[in-house]
Amino acid sequence: MSGAGQSHSPHVPVMLTDVLDVLKPRDGGIYVDGTFGAGGYTRAILGSADCAVLAIDRDPSAILRGRALEPEFGGRLTLIEGCFGDMERLVRALGHETVDGVVFDVGVSSMQIDQAERGFSFQQDGPLDMRMSGEGPSAADAVNHLDESDLARIIAVYGEEKRARAVARAIVAAREEAELHRTLELAEIVSRVIGRRPQDKIHPATRTFQALRIFVNDELGELARGLSGAEALLHDGGRLAVVAFHSLEDRIVKRFLVERTGRAGRANRYMPASEEIVPSFREISHKARKASEAEIETNVRSRSAKLRAAERTGAPAVPLDLAALGMRNMPSFLGGAA
Repeated sequence: MSGAGQSHSPHVPVMLTDVLDVLKPRDGGIYVDGTFGAGGYTRAILGSADCAVLAIDRDPSAILRGRALEPEFGGRLTLIEGCFGDMERLVRALGHETVDGVVFDVGVSSMQIDQAERGFSFQQDGPLDMRMSGEGPSAADAVNHLDESDLARIIAVYGEEKRARAVARAIVAAREEAELHRTLELAEIVSRVIGRRPQDKIHPATRTFQALRIFVNDELGELARGLSGAEALLHDGGRLAVVAFHSLEDRIVKRFLVERTGRAGRANRYMPASEEIVPSFREISHKARKASEAEIETNVRSRSAKLRAAERTGAPAVPLDLAALGMRNMPSFLGGAA
C-alpha cells in the first residue's frame, strides 16, 4: 500500500469497498494484486469469492510476511516476488494467459516508511537507502554521485520542488565535505534551504525525499509498464482498479485510460479513421472516485487517494507509448538522469 504520509494503521487497505465494487470478484476467477504490501486487498478478494489471487511485490519482506496467509486460503493464493511492471511475463510464466481483474495500490507502503532501516522517512534516522527491493543503486548513490544538474532535475520533476536547484546545490556542497549516508543528515540539509513557516503543512524535506524514492525505484516507469501489462492480460470484461495517492501517479493513470477508452480523440485530424486506436478499455466511471468522509475520519491515508477503474474490451492491446503518458525523457538510473 502507498500514501503520502505515515499511518498508524498500515494494514487498512484504502478504498477497499470501492475496489471490490469495481473488481466484482467471482467464483473461479483469477485476480492479480500488483502491489501486495500487507495483503489487505488480496485477503478481501479471496474472502469475496472462491477465486485465486496472484499477488506481486518487489519487497522480499512483504512476500515473506505473506507466506503466513497461504495456508489460510487453501492454495488459492500465489505469491510472486518481482516488479508489477513485469506482470505480463510473471503471470504468463505461471501458465495464465488471461486474468479477470487487476488491482494496483501504487507508491511506498506505510510499513516501509515505518521501518527506519529502509531509509524512506526523515521522521527517524536511518541509512539513506529507499530501495523497495533492496537491490540496485540507493538514494545515497544518487545524492553522492549524480551531477548537480541531474539532482536538481530529479527533485524538480519527481518532487515538484520549486527550489530544486538550491536544494541540489546544498547537497553537492555538503557531500564535498563528507558523503551523505543518513536520512536525518539529508533532511537537515534540505530543511536549511527550504525553511519552515508555521502555516506549512508538510516537512520541508518531504518533496526531496519523495523525488529520490520515485527515482531510485523507477516508480512511474513501473506504473506505466504495469498498466500496459494489465491491458495485455485482462480478457474482454476483465477489470482494472488503480488507487493512486499523488498527482504524478494519478496523472499517468488518467492519461492511460483517457487514451485507451478513446476519450483522447484522434491524435491527428488528418489520420485515416482506419488508423485510429480502437478502445481497449471502456469506462466504469468518468471521474476518479475518492474516499468517503467516513473513511477519511478513520484512515487519514485515504484523504489523498483516487481510484480510477475501467473494463477491458475485446480490442487488441495498444503498444506502450511513454510520451503519450507525459513521460518522455523522465530521469532514470536506467537511462541516465539527464
